[in-house]
Amino acid sequence: MNMIINWLQSNWIEVFGSISGLVYIYFSLRRSIWLWPVGLITSAAFVIVFFESRLFADMALQIYYCLASIYGWFFWIFGKKRNTSVQGQKVLPISRLTPLQWLIAAIITAILTGVYLPLGKAFHASFPLIDGLVTAASIVATWMLARKILDQWLIWIVVDALSAGMLVAKGKFMAAGLMLVYTLLSVMGYFKWLNDFRKQNG
Repeated sequence: MNMIINWLQSNWIEVFGSISGLVYIYFSLRRSIWLWPVGLITSAAFVIVFFESRLFADMALQIYYCLASIYGWFFWIFGKKRNTSVQGQKVLPISRLTPLQWLIAAIITAILTGVYLPLGKAFHASFPLIDGLVTAASIVATWMLARKILDQWLIWIVVDALSAGMLVAKGKFMAAGLMLVYTLLSVMGYFKWLNDFRKQNG
C-alpha cells in the first residue's frame, strides 16, 4: 500500500493528466466545447511529465496539442455554424473527408513523418519511425478534430493503440493505460459521431 501511495505522490502530475484526459475524451464524445480547455490542461500536464522524463519528442507533441487546443477552442466558437443544435445552441456541423482529402491527409502524414525522423533522433526518441508516424498522424487528427471532421476518430484509434504500446516500453504505465482507454473510447466516439452525422444530414 505504501508503495502505491509513494508512487502516486511521485507521479501526481501524470495521474492528474490521466484523469483530466478522461474528462477531455468525455467532452469529445459529447462534442462539447469544454473539451478544448480541458485538453489544454491535460497537454500542459504531460509537457511537464515528459520534460522531467527527458522524453523531449513526446513533450514537443504535447506542446503542439496545447497550441491545437487554443486553435480548436477558437474555431469551434467562431467557425461557420448552422442550425445544427447541441443543447439548444447553434454549433459547428460535423463533416467528413472526401477521397481526395484522405489522400492529402496521407501525403501530409508521410511528409511530417519524414521531417520528424531526424528530429526524433536528435531528441533521442525511443522508436523514431513509430514515434514519427504517431506524431504526424496526431497532428493531422488534432487539426481534423478542431474542424469537427468525423474521420479523425479512425486515425485516433490507430494512434492511441500505437502510443499505448510505446508508453509501456518507456515505463509510463499510467499514460499507457490512458491511451488504451482512449483507443476504446475512440471506437465509441467514431460510432457516436457517425450517428450524430447521420441525424444532422437526415
